[in-house]
Amino acid sequence: MNTKLLTLAASSLIAARTTLAVFGISSLAATTPLLLNATPASAQVSDEQTNVRVYQKASPAVVSIAIPNGSGSGSIISPDGLILTNAHVVQNASRTLTVTLADGRRLPADVVAFGDRGLDLAVLKIRGQNNLPTIPLARNPVQVGQRAYAIGNPFGRFQGTFTVGIVSRIDRERGLIQTDAAINPGNSGGPLLNSQGELIGVNTAIFTNSQAGGNIGIGFAIAIDRIQPFLTSVRQGTAPRVAQTAPRSRRSTNPPQALTLNGELIADRLGPGDNVLPTDNSFFKAYRFEGRAGQQVRIDMVSREIDPFLILIAPNGRTLAQDYNSGGNRNARIVTSLPISGTYLLIANSYQGGEVGSFELRAMASRTGLRNPNIPQGQTRSIIQLQGTLGPGAPRLPSDGSWYRSYTFDGVAGQPIRISLESPDFNTYLALLGPDGRKVAENNNVGRNNQNSALDLTLPFSGTYRVIVNASEPGVGGRYRLVIR
Repeated sequence: MNTKLLTLAASSLIAARTTLAVFGISSLAATTPLLLNATPASAQVSDEQTNVRVYQKASPAVVSIAIPNGSGSGSIISPDGLILTNAHVVQNASRTLTVTLADGRRLPADVVAFGDRGLDLAVLKIRGQNNLPTIPLARNPVQVGQRAYAIGNPFGRFQGTFTVGIVSRIDRERGLIQTDAAINPGNSGGPLLNSQGELIGVNTAIFTNSQAGGNIGIGFAIAIDRIQPFLTSVRQGTAPRVAQTAPRSRRSTNPPQALTLNGELIADRLGPGDNVLPTDNSFFKAYRFEGRAGQQVRIDMVSREIDPFLILIAPNGRTLAQDYNSGGNRNARIVTSLPISGTYLLIANSYQGGEVGSFELRAMASRTGLRNPNIPQGQTRSIIQLQGTLGPGAPRLPSDGSWYRSYTFDGVAGQPIRISLESPDFNTYLALLGPDGRKVAENNNVGRNNQNSALDLTLPFSGTYRVIVNASEPGVGGRYRLVIR
């Protein structure tokens, strides 16, 4: 059993289009976020200290790039003034530009290289400098769920703006990081950072539904895995000197349609003329609905012609949940507890770019959320109860090929917790991974002749924990019930 868990911790648990967002319950996604507790003051102080440290370390090396009819951002990556930015920021400008440093200095810089084959990267070189502040490049792999920090010059007016979020998804095939850290026009080319102030990506595109073009919680950055080979070609002198075709931020042109909770089934179709998601050029339609805090909703997208994919965005612009296969037969399903009252945005999308076909959409809502009636109002501890199924369509452990589901929650050091996993169909295996990805606890039976699992423990660290729902044997699955209290 230890071999299974160690392999699990070392491997990627996130399906290609699954997002972590710690704002509610979203059952049956490959990795699903759970809101377990409000963050106490001590954890908030720790987060604030990290925010301040990252900003103080990185912001001196973030520049604003002046271009005709606009602006962009960039990161100084060498003391002699190499600046990493987007190709689309500088491709239509002159070879010499003016960059503004964080300390207010305005210096000339020359465009020296562009990304190849449409890679949206470029390098500038500031003239006559040898002791400039720099941002180091990250060496450790980027992980879904880790903190992400963006610094840039949004709208060309607010240089040094700092925003915080998480890495929501990693598209390794296309070399893209999705984040909910706010990225706006003018942030293009600026750094996406980890909690050590290291560059993990270059902000390149946003998804927006507003006519003003502002961020609504889905931003994209070119991952460090694509940046490193590009910089090698720059240093070797083999990178193109002329701009290639580069992706630009896309804006949806069709406004969201009204969606009624507990209303009629919606029959619709994706295809040319619809909005396009910039990460993979997939078609999507947007819907809006009014939700109440604590209300539990279930949203299903079903199709025989496309591979459905759902994204739910909260009124505050944060990505609340995503799913692409929890409805069975490649259909998408989101089950979540709404964190706040307001207008929610639902994106009905396809898993692959260019997919065309019809689909059906239904959104159901309960009258109340998941609050435990035995806990007095005002206390933040919650009981979370989820039901799901292990079987075809679920991800598999690379160690033994058994099906699993993964859920996450934010916990605080010293917090007591009980996690139980029950199934009438299979012998369960339950594991808890800590914020560092290492095993905290595991169990595959609560007693002799009992195939259910349970964990009772006090959390050793503050951060994002991952609960693994698994079967003890490969090829065996069925119904399960997960309870976290």
